[in-house]
Amino acid sequence: MKRKKLLSLVLAASMLASMIVGCGGGSGAAGSSSSDSGSSAASGEVEEITWMFWDDLNATEDLISKGYKDVIDRFNADYEGQYHCTPVTTNLEEYYTKLNALVASGETPDLFIVSPGPNLTDYVTPGVAADLTDILKTENPDWYASFNGGMFDKQTYDGKIYAVPTNLAAACVFYNTEIFEEAGAAVPTTYDELLDACDKIQAAGYTPISISAGTAWCLSMLVGYLCDREGGPDNLDAITNGTGSWTDPTFINAGNKMVELSQYFQKTAAGDTNDVATAAFYNGEAAMLIQGSWVIGQINGANPEFEDKCGVFQFPAIEGGADPNRIIAKTDSLAMSSKTEHKDAVVALMKYFTDDTAQKYTAEVGGKIPVTSVEVDYDKAPKQLKYVMDILANTTGTLGFYNESLATTEAGSEFDNQMVSVYLGDQTVEEGFQKVQDYYEENIWNK
Repeated sequence: MKRKKLLSLVLAASMLASMIVGCGGGSGAAGSSSSDSGSSAASGEVEEITWMFWDDLNATEDLISKGYKDVIDRFNADYEGQYHCTPVTTNLEEYYTKLNALVASGETPDLFIVSPGPNLTDYVTPGVAADLTDILKTENPDWYASFNGGMFDKQTYDGKIYAVPTNLAAACVFYNTEIFEEAGAAVPTTYDELLDACDKIQAAGYTPISISAGTAWCLSMLVGYLCDREGGPDNLDAITNGTGSWTDPTFINAGNKMVELSQYFQKTAAGDTNDVATAAFYNGEAAMLIQGSWVIGQINGANPEFEDKCGVFQFPAIEGGADPNRIIAKTDSLAMSSKTEHKDAVVALMKYFTDDTAQKYTAEVGGKIPVTSVEVDYDKAPKQLKYVMDILANTTGTLGFYNESLATTEAGSEFDNQMVSVYLGDQTVEEGFQKVQDYYEENIWNK
């Protein structure tokens, strides 16, 4: 079974409101029409560029990362003697710290991966990220038209585009169907049903939920879902425009539910990294994992046999709460250094990340959602991707990671840190949200 425009299911029900039907993603080898050339090109030497990413491309089992390695290898082979890219890699937990150190030292990579929202803002505001508007719309209109509608909404500031998306992922609950069956647990659609499933799974001798509090954004993703299910988008909108309060009962209720759910986490959650928590799930130690669909490539790469027992369901509704059909979604995106001396080479590499070969791999092997109108064969794609797309077909809207939806990266870190502190029992839910409130009053609203 083949389906064109894979994202149409998402776009019809989310922030990605309209489909741009354009030319198919052209060959990555197509040269940029840019007239800018580096000095090395003028002298006939190979132009060396760097691309920074948050995984080791040579040691990884993650299928998406392996796809990125293929992109770099194809680019280097096709442009041998003209361009060459050397990846700069680290781990996810240290990525932005190391990228910022390179920026501060004047060694910004020519191209780097970035998350839309405050993370991207941190590179747009000081002029680190290059304006890509003319490169996309004027110099390469066919390439720009190949992207699905809405793909550049979160990459745009004051009408200018600063990043190119490579894929889209949605956050869901992944679950072990065999453990659920053994425990007699039903797939939950409400929060109370989730608690019931956790009780049955725990009684059967399994950890109900594997999560990383050592990687704070993993915990805050759960809290973000609870906040949205309690109060909906209006609460966060009120925080954004300064008319709301972090001590609103819906935030407190969300925090209390996080504490309630934490009794079902693995005992080592406080120190476990995201990779460790994910491994506990695909190794059969835990029944559920709340993660983005990027985890499909990680799960299937590390334990291919787990695919048949890995189901997916939408984060449950809270009875009496807000719209339960909103879903967390985000892209991985590429930003170009505003100071690169090799614009042609960087643009050519960006095209490889979004050409048909890379985008088909994204879906059919990696299990993530393409950003272009490439044709995808669902019979080849991981089973979990079909489950995710079924969920997306019924969504009424999307939201970003909560920590990445706040005013600044510092505000997001404050939210993360306070939620981890609440989870650890170092303070109450009320105290944690009061500290987030105090931070906003001192650093956001009154500045």
